[in-house]
Amino acid sequence: MDHQIHLLLRELISTSWLEWLAVLFGVAEVLYARANKIWLYPTGIAGVLLSMYLFFQAGLYAECALNGYYLVMSLYGWVYWIRRKGQPEVPVSVCTRKEWGWVVGMTLAGFGLLVFLLDRFTASTVPVWDAWVSATAWAGMWLLARRKLENWILLNISNACAIPLLWYKQLPLYAVLTLYLFLVAVQGYRRWRQILTARHTVPARIGSGIQTT
Repeated sequence: MDHQIHLLLRELISTSWLEWLAVLFGVAEVLYARANKIWLYPTGIAGVLLSMYLFFQAGLYAECALNGYYLVMSLYGWVYWIRRKGQPEVPVSVCTRKEWGWVVGMTLAGFGLLVFLLDRFTASTVPVWDAWVSATAWAGMWLLARRKLENWILLNISNACAIPLLWYKQLPLYAVLTLYLFLVAVQGYRRWRQILTARHTVPARIGSGIQTT
């Protein structure tokens, strides 16, 4: 335990102001998402751009590319959420069976592709673990962009797997941050479910993935 605390303190001391700024934008994004506010996208985009720069500078090119995906999904989500003239804002909803199919397909395809790329073209020592964290996050980001309740489930599957991975890679600061994001996502799920309940649109069995009309 003392060794882990020492690592955490050393990480905090050595963290640059640019890294802190990126982390703060990331935290702001999740808090805005939990509150169902569109500000999650500009803050998220700022955090992603900073992260891409930092990862590139550190030679973490795979992580830089993954953040490029998050940038695209954030831009897509921002446009999708914007209230267009004469049309209502996109409401929070649950996944249909078709959308669950997309989620499963996206997760499995992303997982397989990342395992192949990380194993073949990088020196990663944890290609399967790393790929699973990223693939579930991909699917979660897509659901978040479409204001689907289940985005929190996918994102927290990713977070739950990322926490021990980050500890294993001796990145305690990011592990603690991810634990915080996990807790915020739990609150986000509850908040969005309350929104659905207030609108009388929550199906009797959300777990079935069947959306009522």
